[in-house]
Amino acid sequence: MIQATTVRDCVAQARARLEQAGVDSPALSAEILTAHVLGMRRLDILVHADKAVAAPDLARIQECVERRAAGEPVAYLLGEKEFFGYDFYVDRFTLVPRPETELLIEAVQSIFPRDAAFQFADLGTGSGCIAVTLALEFPGAQGCALDLSEGALAVAQKNAERHGVASRVEMRHADFGSDFAPEASLDLIVSNPPYVSEDEYAEVSVEVADFEPKTALVPAEGEGRSDGLECVRRLAPHVARLLRPGGWFLMEYGWKQGPAVAEILGAVSEFQTVKICKDLAGLDRYVVAQKRV
Repeated sequence: MIQATTVRDCVAQARARLEQAGVDSPALSAEILTAHVLGMRRLDILVHADKAVAAPDLARIQECVERRAAGEPVAYLLGEKEFFGYDFYVDRFTLVPRPETELLIEAVQSIFPRDAAFQFADLGTGSGCIAVTLALEFPGAQGCALDLSEGALAVAQKNAERHGVASRVEMRHADFGSDFAPEASLDLIVSNPPYVSEDEYAEVSVEVADFEPKTALVPAEGEGRSDGLECVRRLAPHVARLLRPGGWFLMEYGWKQGPAVAEILGAVSEFQTVKICKDLAGLDRYVVAQKRV
């Protein structure tokens, strides 16, 4: 039980509780949650360390700390997560955006100049962080963002409106295997689809298993146990039809899946190049494929 009188004591007691619970980065979580409830920046905690904490704020901090101790991600407690320098609203209908996914944006930046006007699609958009960031980074780009989860689409729409790009990113409640665009009409297709196998999912942390949507992680197609590659197999020929000649397909996948992804995409004759790319840890993380001109 947190029984602090000052900001300093509150952070210390919150940290002790989170250390006891065994969550990741207990000190950081304690500081972020305390600052959030008190309406401060994290750096302000040091400046106002001796400031008294009112009882209502203390109760709110206690609630947040207990939820964090139970494994709830900090992003859900705050209601937002930074992605590529932008703040995105998130809730339990969506995955928490990961830093590795920012590599997709950087890869697109290496392909298209900032002033390029192009048509794109984001398949399995979730919070909309990829689609919205592309619209922000490329003011001439227009696209659509698909998801089967109406809850996720509501979050994505909120983020598009928050960042002023709703007029250029259309949210669609649709399966990304559907004919959501005319053949050979898109310059770019990006996706961070479900790619976690059932065996891998059995080993994920409590934070993931108990709070993030399983449908956004594990493919739910076919019978039997998922190997995590179902979406890749389904998308490969489909995106090839939808891309214009010379168009690009970028997709994130699990770090063990690089060879399989390369084989699946390499078997699609419409692709002239398939490049497996690594993340900052040196692990296979995403693929870049270009359709033949």
